[in-house]
Amino acid sequence: MSVCRMRYFWWHLATDYWVRYSAPDAGRSGFRTNVMEGGGEQMKSNARMADRVLVIGAGVSGLTTAKCLIDAGFDVTIVSEHPAERGPSVVAGALWEWPPAVCGHHRDPDSLSRSKEWAAVSYERFSRLSGDVRTGVRMAQAVFYFRQRIDDSPRENAKMDEAAARVHGFEHSADLIERHGVNSGLGFRDAYTYHAPLIDTGVYVAWLRVELEATGCRFEQHRLDEPLSDSADRLCREYGAVAVVNCSGLGSIDLAGDPMQPLRGALVRVRNDGAAMPKVSVAHCVAYDDAAEDQQMIYIIPRGEDGLLLGGIAELGEWDTRIDLDHSHVRGIVRRCRDFLPALQFAEIELEEPVRVGLRPYREKNVRVEAEPGRRIVHNYGHGGSGFSFSWGCAEESARLVESIVSIVGN
Repeated sequence: MSVCRMRYFWWHLATDYWVRYSAPDAGRSGFRTNVMEGGGEQMKSNARMADRVLVIGAGVSGLTTAKCLIDAGFDVTIVSEHPAERGPSVVAGALWEWPPAVCGHHRDPDSLSRSKEWAAVSYERFSRLSGDVRTGVRMAQAVFYFRQRIDDSPRENAKMDEAAARVHGFEHSADLIERHGVNSGLGFRDAYTYHAPLIDTGVYVAWLRVELEATGCRFEQHRLDEPLSDSADRLCREYGAVAVVNCSGLGSIDLAGDPMQPLRGALVRVRNDGAAMPKVSVAHCVAYDDAAEDQQMIYIIPRGEDGLLLGGIAELGEWDTRIDLDHSHVRGIVRRCRDFLPALQFAEIELEEPVRVGLRPYREKNVRVEAEPGRRIVHNYGHGGSGFSFSWGCAEESARLVESIVSIVGN
């Protein structure tokens, strides 16, 4: 028996024992029986009409998970400390990337293997959403630059080959460097490009919320900080829920007892209307160098019709979000991006909210998407700088885990 099958066997056994001997009676009448494939949409709807799931967190992970749960036939309530429109997801760069992301740090082999499938699922979902202007999603060219030949780096070569098999519009050519006006004196030697989803985060989060509310999703705003190991059953009783899905990001330090850390990021907002400089329509990325002592990461991302985001930084363990244009690391972002792309020399920084700062939820073992054995808890957190890139893949897997729990309980 494989390790995965063995783990599932023991999880199933533990959950079955909990259902038979330990599960609270409250809400049991609302659990559905298992729905066989081919039973029809009406049967599926009737079977699930009383099943509610509590989602904790209203970032992109929580909202997308709620959408997948509703699409699967569940009722959903979302509880979050902050409204979706003011959460950390709104300040993200939100360029889809094949993992690991340019901000680095996600290197755990097991997590990377799973994250590639999550990213592939998200790529296809965002590609379809780009056909609807209301979503704020569009497909655009993204170029990734390297200071050495990609063929000389087994890790980068493998990543490039994997991405090429999954994306549209792939091209590998050092000519991309000169073609896009990159400073020839910086020593870049290789590059590749593909069509990537660019997500206008404010528009997208608002669209997701409207979609959820239209299907009956309820939103509540207050903080939950009691460990779910102690509070999940009570929350299920209070909300009439069959399961709790934890999408709380850094809130999982308290809710899941997980020793996570913030990975601080910052973006500088500049005008991209073609007035002070040529309009930039392509995303440019240089990955974070784990071996470098100073910040080396560069990303230049079009945002909306006339905006451009300059990044970035990846500062592990930094909680303070009160940094501005006077901060040395923020000034470094502007300097690096202008050196990299000389066309930005005359870029005008936005007067209103020139700097956006966010905390990526970093976890040493990277993303956690799993059900707790013997409990009605599913976790979906720890995405680091890949929250949008993994969002649909993680959300779909989380919904399947909830379905498995409910099916076992129902039987």
